[in-house]
Amino acid sequence: MDISEIVQLADELVFVKTGKHLEYLQEAILRGTLQGQKYAQIAENSHLSEGHVRDVASELWKILSDGLGKDISKANCRAILESGNIYDFSTAIGQGHVKINNVNICQDTSQSPQVTPQPQQTPTRSHIDLGDAPEIFSFYDRTHELATLENWIVRDRLRLIALLGIGGIGKTTLALQLIEQIKSNFDYLIYRSLRFSPTPDAILTNLLQIFSQQGEIPQAIETQLSQLINYLRKYRCLIVLDDLQMLFSSAQLAGQYKSGYEDYQLFFKQIAEVCHQSCILLISWEKSREVAALERVNNYVHSFVLGSLGVAAKQILRQHNLSDEDCWETLINTYQGNPLWLELTATTIQELFRGNVSEFLECNECDAPILCESLQAQLDRQFQRLTPQEQAVTIQLANQTEPVSLPQIRKTVELSTSDLLNAMQSLGRRFLLDAKEQGKTSFFSLNPVLQQYVKNRYGN
Repeated sequence: MDISEIVQLADELVFVKTGKHLEYLQEAILRGTLQGQKYAQIAENSHLSEGHVRDVASELWKILSDGLGKDISKANCRAILESGNIYDFSTAIGQGHVKINNVNICQDTSQSPQVTPQPQQTPTRSHIDLGDAPEIFSFYDRTHELATLENWIVRDRLRLIALLGIGGIGKTTLALQLIEQIKSNFDYLIYRSLRFSPTPDAILTNLLQIFSQQGEIPQAIETQLSQLINYLRKYRCLIVLDDLQMLFSSAQLAGQYKSGYEDYQLFFKQIAEVCHQSCILLISWEKSREVAALERVNNYVHSFVLGSLGVAAKQILRQHNLSDEDCWETLINTYQGNPLWLELTATTIQELFRGNVSEFLECNECDAPILCESLQAQLDRQFQRLTPQEQAVTIQLANQTEPVSLPQIRKTVELSTSDLLNAMQSLGRRFLLDAKEQGKTSFFSLNPVLQQYVKNRYGN
């Protein structure tokens, strides 16, 4: 069993005995213990006194000991919990017991008269502040994506999640639908857009005002962060920060913060590394460098790249009253299942081709995607952010008829090896590259829409 599985087991045991899930400090103690940390280190990481950590740990070991009928301590908890094999927890809890290695763990009905297998929910009404969130008029099926994000946030209790993907793919709509779906699990749900590039001080002040009401907001960013972390410990919160890419510089490699915005790195690093019970969801069409670094070493940080809408995109074409339904899948694949690209293209088909999809597809003799002015303008916003080195790579890839390997690109692009590698990595973090593995070699290309855009903009 890995640490997450052991923590989940302990959480179920605590829930059966007390009717409550592991609190943030209990989980921090358990994870720290499983990683071989001393109480002093756990206390330092949690910004709490060692004495308080020891008191909470003592109570946790007692609950687990009572549950399993074995004397559990810091020294032996991993060995004992790893020896437990759960069978059908949801069924067993409903029957009033869980059985592990032939040991029945009975519910403590004096503490929890109405224990159910449902996730713990906030007893009072959630405080929902969606600020400048756009209104959702249409939502197309994203069942798998919603389930994954809900599990990460509600069950796995991740602290920092990046919801990523090229512009128009539906990240904001998905996040707002997610909020509606899981709102009962939180004390606070907050959405803020970063489209106008608020400074770190401005966004932290805004968030603190929601929690502190008329309280005084500190001036130092370190104090602001510390105060916010305290609220994220006290309350179960989901904070969505949209348009993260607007904090990054244009004509710089992906994820380079504008001058004066570097403290956002400290903000997100603190959220990921300090123990609390809340989650920050970042939405961006560029992956930030700290997320790329943190997700490799921190189990509480994940990225989710949103892809094609797939057959669910047919609903978009249906709403535009397009005909020739047998051609819809071709149209969806051509425009990569991107909801915005399909919306813009469907409008063109309705206005100029009377909704006739086959006539639209036949209009282009070379089988390249037709890019209406609105779609080209939307892509302009992303490509204007590229460095000259990235532009050189995209121009070269746009002129290729097949995916090419890195050595092949090096032969045709006049860049140093370091500049080329940096450009390729940056394009990947902007989701402008398609990469495929063949054997032990990676091959790169632009998707057809982006390829046609580059040809239109930069010429053949």
